[in-house]
Amino acid sequence: ETLMSFLSRIMVLKSRAHFSAGGRGRPSMRGASFEGTRKRKSAQAKNRVGLLIAGFVAFYGVIGGRLVQYGFAMPEVTSSILPADRFMASRPDIVDRNGEVLATDIRTVSLFAEPHKIVDADEVIEKLATVLNDLDVKGTYTKLRSNSHFQWLRRQLTPKQQSQILALGIPGIGFRPEKRRFYPGGRTAAHLVGYVNIDNRGVAGMERYIDSQGLADLAAVGMTSDQPLEPVKLSIDLRVQAIVQQVVAESIGKYSAIGAGAVVIDVHTGEILGMASAPDFDPNDPNGVDAEKGWMNRMSNSTFEMGSTFKSFTLAMGLDDGKMNLQSSFDARFPIRIGGFTIKDFHGKGRVLSVPEIFQYSSNIGTAKIADMVGIAGHKDFLTRLGLLSRMKTELPEIAMPSQPREWKKINSITISFGHGVSTTPLQTAVAGAALVNGGKLVPPTFLPRTQAEADEIATQVMKPTTSKDMRFLFEWNGINGSGRNARVAGFNVGGKTGTADKVVNGRYAHDKNFSAFLSAFPMDNPRYVVLSFSDEPKTDKGNGAALAAMSAAPMVKEIIARSAPILGVKPKFGNDGSALLVSY
Repeated sequence: ETLMSFLSRIMVLKSRAHFSAGGRGRPSMRGASFEGTRKRKSAQAKNRVGLLIAGFVAFYGVIGGRLVQYGFAMPEVTSSILPADRFMASRPDIVDRNGEVLATDIRTVSLFAEPHKIVDADEVIEKLATVLNDLDVKGTYTKLRSNSHFQWLRRQLTPKQQSQILALGIPGIGFRPEKRRFYPGGRTAAHLVGYVNIDNRGVAGMERYIDSQGLADLAAVGMTSDQPLEPVKLSIDLRVQAIVQQVVAESIGKYSAIGAGAVVIDVHTGEILGMASAPDFDPNDPNGVDAEKGWMNRMSNSTFEMGSTFKSFTLAMGLDDGKMNLQSSFDARFPIRIGGFTIKDFHGKGRVLSVPEIFQYSSNIGTAKIADMVGIAGHKDFLTRLGLLSRMKTELPEIAMPSQPREWKKINSITISFGHGVSTTPLQTAVAGAALVNGGKLVPPTFLPRTQAEADEIATQVMKPTTSKDMRFLFEWNGINGSGRNARVAGFNVGGKTGTADKVVNGRYAHDKNFSAFLSAFPMDNPRYVVLSFSDEPKTDKGNGAALAAMSAAPMVKEIIARSAPILGVKPKFGNDGSALLVSY
């Protein structure tokens, strides 16, 4: 009952309120006043929320604007100090095909000064000179008396130098951690690996190639770090590289030459297993006393007239053209006179020569007649297909552009047939030589590992397989009977072609300055590797004969193959059919 009574009261009150709202008089005025107050308070609340939102938008808008401003602002550089993230930024290790380290980062420190904190510059210099014997006193004094807040005094100190300077207790100087590039093999692969500058940026060789692949761009925008990077593996075999480098370096003294070089190439994949040029340098000290004469990579960045090694390409051209075969013969009895020049043989036989004899006796007359038979256009086209007239494409940055006559005339074609009139790099001569023996495929050279399948995809058929078969016969023929005898290694069936060219001095050929080269392959029954060597202006006490390629370049190839063939997995064969075994007593 109580509940019912309470509910009925509520109903009566609601009814009265409704009646009052619908009538006139004072109660109506109070309702309107209440409604106005409610709306006013609601509007005030909305205004307050709007102001609060506007405040937040303005606050975060300022923050966002400053972030954008900082993003577009150039980094401030004080004196010669680099942004902090560059000091310890890692470069990837460079390793050979077997994982042996060729280049790596080591931690070091560099010495800097804060000149505004230096009280007595003379005292600082006097103390530092006790540790740094080669300190540039005048230059250091200028730095210490400057108004800057930072100056480098010495980059990349040894741990011993750091500890000795710390013991001096000099105020106003300090150390900053850095990374330094270290080359464990020193000169062994200097021209291949290259080197970096004081700021750890690639300057030459594969170090420069790595930067060109994006590392330099990442460093420029500050996206490098001190975390180890995946090593870059090269195609070279450090063991073979060490042999090639040693043989090339020793040949300089052995033949009193001004330069030398050699390369070992896989004829099927185009991989460089070893390549060296001399004089060379130590990449750990690229500004050393011998760097000026040793920085040039003569294998890929110098061009030479390759002499009689080009006869290999001329004979291949004639065979591939189909106008001759190995049984063909040419009259080499009389010199060729053309355009005021006389073409004659160095050791002429004065008779008709077969194609193998032209190759064996290195007949200029016979070779010139083969080129004349093919014609100027065909000659130029064939050398172009072999890549001998254009800049070679590979990872190594130091690649020279070959030179050729602006207009090919008959005299040009004749002289080019035996290696005069076109200058090309020894490396691309070796690459073209690989096509002569691998079935006629031109495979671009690489300093990175490459599988056979990858090589097949980019290889270009530049001559008939039968032409390559004939060239393998000629290489072996000359290795057994001709100028290649001095490169023969028992059990490994080495064949090839020598080339001795007079060098051009002041626009004329100098007979006392020769460029000697030897283009070889092994084993000739199934060629796997091409080896090319050269000696620039060789001279010995054995007379002029020692300047010939057979006496300088060929012995270099012999030593390289004898020492590296077992490492390369080539098994020796003895006896005519290769079935005889070497017995040790």
